[in-house]
Amino acid sequence: MDGKIFGLRWITITLIMLGALINYLTRSSLAVAAPTLLGDLHIGDKEYSYVLLAFQLAIILQPIVGWILDRVGLRIGMTVMAVVWSAACMLNGIAHSWQMLASLRGVMGFAEGSANPAGIKAVALWFPARERGFAAGLYNIGASVGSLLAPPLVAAAIIFYDWQFAFVVTGAIGLVWALIWFLFYRAPDQQKLLSEQERDYIAAGQETALEGEKAPSFFATFRGVLGQRNFWGIALPRFLADPTWGTLTFWLPLYLTEARHFDLKQIAIFAWMPFLAADLGCLFGPLVVAFLQKRGLGLINARRGAFTLGAIMMLGVAFAGLVDDPYVAIALICLAGFAHQTLSVTVITMASDLFKRSEVATVAGMAGACGNVGLMIFSTLIGQTVHQIGYAPFFVALSALDIVGAVVLWSVVRTPPNSPSVPAEKSFS
Repeated sequence: MDGKIFGLRWITITLIMLGALINYLTRSSLAVAAPTLLGDLHIGDKEYSYVLLAFQLAIILQPIVGWILDRVGLRIGMTVMAVVWSAACMLNGIAHSWQMLASLRGVMGFAEGSANPAGIKAVALWFPARERGFAAGLYNIGASVGSLLAPPLVAAAIIFYDWQFAFVVTGAIGLVWALIWFLFYRAPDQQKLLSEQERDYIAAGQETALEGEKAPSFFATFRGVLGQRNFWGIALPRFLADPTWGTLTFWLPLYLTEARHFDLKQIAIFAWMPFLAADLGCLFGPLVVAFLQKRGLGLINARRGAFTLGAIMMLGVAFAGLVDDPYVAIALICLAGFAHQTLSVTVITMASDLFKRSEVATVAGMAGACGNVGLMIFSTLIGQTVHQIGYAPFFVALSALDIVGAVVLWSVVRTPPNSPSVPAEKSFS
């Protein structure tokens, strides 16, 4: 035995997925604890929207986080980011005012903005083009599973202990992951456990046009990306689509409490279901892309087709706030999770298809920042107006925004001349 691990790329992306899981578990913990926490700290919906705003303002700095990951690498960069977000999450347990909570959530927002840039960079480095969709779908499952686990875990911690304990536990899990990541991860050209066969397989399936040296200065990279049409072609759909994920993550427990009159135990039973549906969407999107490619569509057009299908499915979500039966509403919100991840994973992956590997984390961060601006605006509107107009108009808006996003994706993105057309047979070895 030579000590090499076969299929190491899948082990690596699984570890990335676990990091994303913990990332979204910690960020989702506040939403689940909110009905209890807001009462204890005497925080109203308006102040709660300010806490969410602090997180979103900080996570908009994703381009800086992405550039850091491009410059220092994933091993050091993700270790530092995970330690920061985990420690800040644990400190949520000692918050005594909305201002303190907002400050801590801001720190978390900056560090947790590393999730998508890191995932896309890992996909670009470790996978040939024909496997990137499935790899991105796998790591995106972590976001859904983390959000899925938050309602039962946090609710159990509150029921048996208190909401402070919930933040300490979820933060501590992140510190454990940071240690494992630091000890295990190396880039493909430095990973001694990677077999030569797999190294050659990865290299053979990557586009030579997307090779590049280490990213230049942040402002040079930033200006260069902003001037590219394809960046806006993926960033604007993110701006329009990401409010769905923010609504599920930050407002679903309060919606179930205020509009459907669920108690904490009912929230623990039902609030995770849309995220399970989202997990399935993470895998469904890449399957749609593969299906369309086998029928002759190029890679970029196949990804646009999967996004469009997800946007069409989102039309059903418009009725979530209009139906009388709360269980039908939950079913429609589950559809939102499935449809959103179907379209989201495809447009997120396009950063690795359109941009150099030396800048892909920065691009993913910049596109993610646009998505979070949309999420921030939408979430703030909910906080400011929900008591006047209810939740129903927001579900209608989510459906419409994704249709517009599909139109933008088709009309703005231009297919690179070297983009793969019909995929070769996939290998999962």
